Amino acid sequence: MSTFKIHTLGCGSAKPTLRHQPSSTVIDHRGNLFMIDCGEGAQQAFQRHRLKFSRLGHIFLTHLHGDHVLGLPGLISSLGLGGAGGKMVIHTFADGKRILNRIFNFFAGDLPFEVEFNVIREEEAVILDTPSLTVRTIPLDHRVPAVGFVFEEKPGLRHIKRDMIDFHQVPFSMINRIKGGEDFVKPDGTVISNVMLTTPPTPPLSYAHISDTAYMPEIAEKIGPVNLLFHETTYLDSHSAEAAQRGHSTARQAAMVARDAGAGALLTGHYSSRYKNDEDFRKEALDIFPNVILNREGLVTPLD
Repeated sequence: MSTFKIHTLGCGSAKPTLRHQPSSTVIDHRGNLFMIDCGEGAQQAFQRHRLKFSRLGHIFLTHLHGDHVLGLPGLISSLGLGGAGGKMVIHTFADGKRILNRIFNFFAGDLPFEVEFNVIREEEAVILDTPSLTVRTIPLDHRVPAVGFVFEEKPGLRHIKRDMIDFHQVPFSMINRIKGGEDFVKPDGTVISNVMLTTPPTPPLSYAHISDTAYMPEIAEKIGPVNLLFHETTYLDSHSAEAAQRGHSTARQAAMVARDAGAGALLTGHYSSRYKNDEDFRKEALDIFPNVILNREGLVTPLD
């Protein structure tokens, strides 16, 4: 079973269609849920995925356009009606904190849980650091302040070779230190090297979420070789001039970023309503990058 997977709640753009929901993504990392953007209908899509609201502790907003934010008041209100406790952390810009505070106070003024705002900026910075995961921001090029988010697992411990541990009679009290890379010294002074007792740790996984932005070739290096890259593909290459004008990217440009970053796979999305066949986005990206996943509502994409 995957320990790191991406749930697509919505992958449409600003103009509503009957085929796609507005932007919203949920990351499930070892049972902890992190939402990126919260377009209209996100709370219903959340339930359709059979996700648990009690495991959602962080919401990350890439920017403050309505198709990425307008589902949030309803979600917070519903969480309050459901009697959710604890704390919800919303990572957003200073304007987002100011606007959302007013909305929550008006529509959901008596919440049974704490809403905490972590104010972010258009900069490269680590904004969340947990024992197993870090989240950092990357500035984007949109019509309003916008950032992408990179989720990176921390390196894990080495794996024990049970037969070798038993053979060399390693005491239980030493196991965690052995996992951490220490050699084992027997009572007679014999040193058993760590590589005899363990195998390498599972490689850490990573996910980058690059939402609304004009094509930025320079961000490939900032993203790095992630396992999965979501990069907006609002337009096809035939509308590249309009994409640049509106602060968006084409499927071809997204594939170029995935290629240059060394990503394992590219996940498309944020499709303009003018296009009737989503498969065209995948075909265009495949001309540049070999591993393209065509996004859709309800899709679950495991990283491992």
